Amino acid sequence: MTTTPDIKTAAVTWQGEGLAFTAEVGSGYTFTMAAQAGEQGGSPMELLLAGVAGCTAIDVVMMLQKMRQPVAGVQVTINGTRADSHPRVYTQATLHYTIRGEVDPDSVRRAIKLSKEKYCSASIMFAEAGVEIATDFTIEAA
Repeated sequence: MTTTPDIKTAAVTWQGEGLAFTAEVGSGYTFTMAAQAGEQGGSPMELLLAGVAGCTAIDVVMMLQKMRQPVAGVQVTINGTRADSHPRVYTQATLHYTIRGEVDPDSVRRAIKLSKEKYCSASIMFAEAGVEIATDFTIEAA
């Protein structure tokens, strides 16, 4: 049995001024990115961080729901440290999860661990590229 590879696509088009680009992903979603983050758009390196945070946030919400935890909200913030010299890759990233609801801390810990080690392709790709990833969390009442 042959499986079809899961191929994702994206295209960027220069806007004609400065270093701002319009990006369109295969789903049709568009956004703006720029060499330097600011009013023109987020930088590609910032968008990598957002991808990691979004990927793990989705995992954690899904797992907490599957564990029948009364999760009312999830926010993931990520800080990435880049190398001083080129290529200025990320060398370290810290993810902080703020979970709202009367959830069991052990369930949150397990969901984060499973996301980091098994399910979140984006953070696993970071780790395999040598990025040291640290995580922590807080739980707030809903």
